[in-house]
Amino acid sequence: MAEPNIASRAVRSVTQAHYGWYIVAMGTVLQLTTNFVSQAYSILLVVMEDSFGWSLTLTAIAYSLRAIVSALLAPWAGVMGDRYGAKRVMLIGAGFFAGGLVALSTITEVWQLFLYYSFILGIAQAMFRVNIPTTVAAWFKTKLGVAVGIQQSAGGMGASILAPGLTILLTQTDWQTAFILIGVIAGGIVFGLLAFFHGEPSDRGKLPYGSDVDEKAAEKPVGGASAKIRSQVFLKRAKSTRAFWFLPLIHHLGCVGHAIVILHVVFFAKTQGMSIEAASVIVTIYSLTSVGSRLMVPILADRLGAKGVMAFFYLIQGAAVLMLFWTTAAWEFYLFAVVFGIGFGGEMSGFLVVNRQYFGMGPVRTVFGIQSMGAGLGMAAGGLLGAVVYDYFGSYDIAWLASFFASVGGMITIISMESTKQELIPDWEKDLPKEAQTPAPAD
Repeated sequence: MAEPNIASRAVRSVTQAHYGWYIVAMGTVLQLTTNFVSQAYSILLVVMEDSFGWSLTLTAIAYSLRAIVSALLAPWAGVMGDRYGAKRVMLIGAGFFAGGLVALSTITEVWQLFLYYSFILGIAQAMFRVNIPTTVAAWFKTKLGVAVGIQQSAGGMGASILAPGLTILLTQTDWQTAFILIGVIAGGIVFGLLAFFHGEPSDRGKLPYGSDVDEKAAEKPVGGASAKIRSQVFLKRAKSTRAFWFLPLIHHLGCVGHAIVILHVVFFAKTQGMSIEAASVIVTIYSLTSVGSRLMVPILADRLGAKGVMAFFYLIQGAAVLMLFWTTAAWEFYLFAVVFGIGFGGEMSGFLVVNRQYFGMGPVRTVFGIQSMGAGLGMAAGGLLGAVVYDYFGSYDIAWLASFFASVGGMITIISMESTKQELIPDWEKDLPKEAQTPAPAD
């Protein structure tokens, strides 16, 4: 009789779970689906060189331009998410995402790569990268570290799960067939999930997980003029803090540090005699090892404070890159990937928690969008720097040093920020008109 009871309890725990956990699950799949082409671009870099004969710098520019487009639009995506709802913004993004992937199947000239990959998919990336994680955060008042850790760790497995499949697809079939299949399947998944993906708990008449107020007292959705006023007032107060200005810089430096590696390590391994199939395993390994740190860093940051935890993993990311100065054999590349993945995963997964510790339950999509702009510009700079250095010097040594110093610079900047022990602007709602304030809990 024990097994049916265990099974029934498992079913009950799923069916009766707070909707926030469903948001975590959907956000995970959305992130995995929308990120994998970007995460696996190092594979596309090699395939495009073989298939089209384009130079390393030229194809790296396409990657960097996509990061720039996404970065410049990220604050706008955050503003639109705060004012009009994350779901509406992501539905528009889904159209660009599916259309861009299918359009990639038709490329024969490099200008088409810039148009479809850099611009169309860059627009989609901005809308997703800001609104997926901030929506997950909006559904949790407590257990934020657990929720973010699950979403970041599982959602970051796109490259590890799909990169080998992408390699097989691109080497065993033609480019056109591969991207038609990717566009149709990935687009269908994204549109299907967004039908149930709600940007705020109030959209379903609920409160965030862990709220003290009875679920029946859930507030009505905040929208229209009130949402605009709340976003404007919150942003004005947030700008008075050092964290508002430092966090985009920290995100930028961290992304410079890992962009150089994730875009160029497969190509570098190929120059050391590895096949593309063997080199693509590097992506799989660092993506898999990043899962543990993506999961643990938000939890540790939630419990211990984000500053020290984030700084430690920035150091690991930077130190790992130094291994590439003597890495030549396949097993050495795989060992590097293990260590780099731990630092890489931990470097990027603490931002939602540190935002909560600094800014509370405020409308942070705009703030996070500005931080994402810093991250995107870092991805662009890092990816392009590696290509230019290699094409000019015939070696990646200077690029590896730049990666190391960027990560260490991020670590130092983190340490210089305010303490995370208390919110920086806890009384920001006092500047709001009464109708735009959060209703006080009933006694």
